Amino acid sequence: MTIRVLLVDDQALLRGTFKMLFDSTSDMETVGEASNGREAVELARTHQPDVVLMDIRMPEMDGLDATRLISESPDLAAVKVLILTTFEDDEHVAEALRAGASGFLGKGARPEELVEAVRTVAAGDALLSPAATGALIARFLAQPNPRPGEVHERLECLTPRERDVLGLVALGLSNEEIAERLFVSPLTAKTHVNRAMTKLAARDRAQLVVIAYQCGLACPAPEPTRSQAST
Repeated sequence: MTIRVLLVDDQALLRGTFKMLFDSTSDMETVGEASNGREAVELARTHQPDVVLMDIRMPEMDGLDATRLISESPDLAAVKVLILTTFEDDEHVAEALRAGASGFLGKGARPEELVEAVRTVAAGDALLSPAATGALIARFLAQPNPRPGEVHERLECLTPRERDVLGLVALGLSNEEIAERLFVSPLTAKTHVNRAMTKLAARDRAQLVVIAYQCGLACPAPEPTRSQAST
């Protein structure tokens, strides 16, 4: 299946570079280009792309507002947004995910990383760069966590197995890796993920990650001590 990509950036040179990259990739094609968020929303409705590669800072309407309009439009429910930007700080990451973005990648990424990121998002998986993931975790850890043994009220609709799966999704594990960890088939793991998304009204796996951290179900690994780091 060919992945249809809409390019959104106010720099024509960058759009041209991205177009050459995607059009030379066997399973991708560029279906349109936009120089601002308003054009992006219009072209998304016209072309119904699989993935919108979205810059944040643009004239007329920025990428965050455009992402929000796309994610909130019922007729664009199948369209995924991958944010590509130089701004990987915690505020932009959090705003992008709240707006409905499925992924967040820095413009310093290598071409092959960008291609794989588009494939990942098109498949319905979450994609966050290492810098963005660290910032996101740090931001949401500021939220008060449930008391030990307490299930956050938002997660009460999930079965224990679905909560286990949600925690593994927050660690960045794929369906295959979750299946190995829980000794189930990949199809069963995918079913649990999809049920958790439905029950929590999550658009995709990126929103599941946010929910897991907000509810205290997941937390990052502790920083290694000096003695551990030197071994």
